[in-house]
Amino acid sequence: MQLRPLGHTSFRVAPLALGTNVFGWTVSESESFPILDAFVDAGLQLIDTADSYSTWVPGNKGGESETIIGHWLAQGGRRHKIVLATKVGSDMGEGKRLDKAYVKRACEASLRRLRTDVIDLYQAHFDDESLPVSEPLEAFDELIREGKVKAIGASNFSPARLREAIGYSKANGLPVYSVLQPEYNLYARERFETEYLPIVREHGMGVINYYALASGFLSGKYRKPEDAAKSPRGGGIVGKYLNDRGLRILAALDSVAARYGSDPATIALAWTMAQPGITAPIASATGTMQLQELLRSVELRLDEAALQELKEASNY
Repeated sequence: MQLRPLGHTSFRVAPLALGTNVFGWTVSESESFPILDAFVDAGLQLIDTADSYSTWVPGNKGGESETIIGHWLAQGGRRHKIVLATKVGSDMGEGKRLDKAYVKRACEASLRRLRTDVIDLYQAHFDDESLPVSEPLEAFDELIREGKVKAIGASNFSPARLREAIGYSKANGLPVYSVLQPEYNLYARERFETEYLPIVREHGMGVINYYALASGFLSGKYRKPEDAAKSPRGGGIVGKYLNDRGLRILAALDSVAARYGSDPATIALAWTMAQPGITAPIASATGTMQLQELLRSVELRLDEAALQELKEASNY
């Protein structure tokens, strides 16, 4: 399997990351372990989580996904095989924060839940625009010096703030955001391609894009309003994506999938992997059978005709 450099970190990863926002939500701990096992056994490395997964579930307080991963790691024999990424800055009951004291405290909590001594990629989940860009960078610098974090990344930053933060790091000898985690998929293309890709190229950033399957819409599971009942998040998906453009994209995915003897989700991920700047799209699975579908995208190479058909169907 061909590995890709994760920006200017020391890591190389397969072109698919496992998203774990469903752990502790629609996937229980006992169901999560086989998914994690199958992902690693297939030779893939990058596992993405966040401290706030899954605060939106009634009765949850956050940290559920990290805790499940920590229990899995505690079985032994897996830590050296994975690149472990988590995030800080989402609302864990104290608002969205990136002040130094909070970042350091949140990191310690994530390390405890994950049952590890070091986070491979620690990402700012949301920018805190009430602070200068320097403050979280100084916190990350201390964490790296303490050996608790290896590399840092950013998600949900405006292009202007991202540029400012990178410039500040380089001017002041602080760690640089090596990885960007933006929204990007066949439906949501414009902002990444027009605003973020130039920054990625200029600074050699890795890109691990979230919502790679548009919350499951690009799997073809949601094709009519009644399909909203198929999952807890179905209503939002149908409301956001089920329109003329969304249906045009699904039709193109169906066409390409038929030619390749594949399925829409696999084709959608393979298309994303082939796009400029992308290191590894993030996709979640609710079971090992679904994971196997996603894993097929890693070895699938779409020809130029297929790539162009999908691009034209999803033009903005």
